[in-house]
Amino acid sequence: MPEVIIPGPDGRLEGHYAPAESDDAPLALILHAHPQGGGSMNTRVVTTLYDIFKNRGYAVVRFNVRGVGNSVGEYDHGQGELQDAATVLDWMQALNPNASYCWVAGHSFGAWIGMQLLMRRPEIRGFISVAPPMNMYDFGFLAPCPASGLMLYGSNDRICPPDEIERVCERIRIQRGTKLTHTVIPGAGHLFDNHTEEMREAIEAYLDYRQNGAVDPEMDAFMASRKGRR
Repeated sequence: MPEVIIPGPDGRLEGHYAPAESDDAPLALILHAHPQGGGSMNTRVVTTLYDIFKNRGYAVVRFNVRGVGNSVGEYDHGQGELQDAATVLDWMQALNPNASYCWVAGHSFGAWIGMQLLMRRPEIRGFISVAPPMNMYDFGFLAPCPASGLMLYGSNDRICPPDEIERVCERIRIQRGTKLTHTVIPGAGHLFDNHTEEMREAIEAYLDYRQNGAVDPEMDAFMASRKGRR
């Protein structure tokens, strides 16, 4: 898990990079929660996402956006942070020119940034959005959402209420052949304290489904069968 310094739009960005063993392995970019709310690349949700993809053989980066930790710059209300994410993805692709495809995963503010990046980068084939802040930011740019992915959130999230997430998701248009999958972790709050393992199991189950190539109509039954094993 080597530490890396990546040249960013406003200066250096610090991160952790796990290279893959295969030169054509997929990439995964992990994005943290709000810089002004304690979000960083070292929070439990972010490190869990990082470990999940690393253990599956992906080349993975988690990093601090501008103004967080030793990353240079100041909070830029999402615009600069999106530029940071795009720059880090470029950096990963330069190191891994034979990568087959890419995933993006983010927590809260990072989920919002990740979904914007998804709209701009066709090489991103899937996403994991944990506690997407649909009550705080406009997700109307998903018109339509170009890739299938997982929306995962806690039933006791008081920052991003699940009812609001579900309401907004119902209005999101999806591209033909794609699907937004919803998974709610009972009892979990915004930070998934004491519910990290349940979060991990749900994400692993979704990635198993995508890796196995199951068709979209099988998704609900597949996730339900995994939930029954907990």
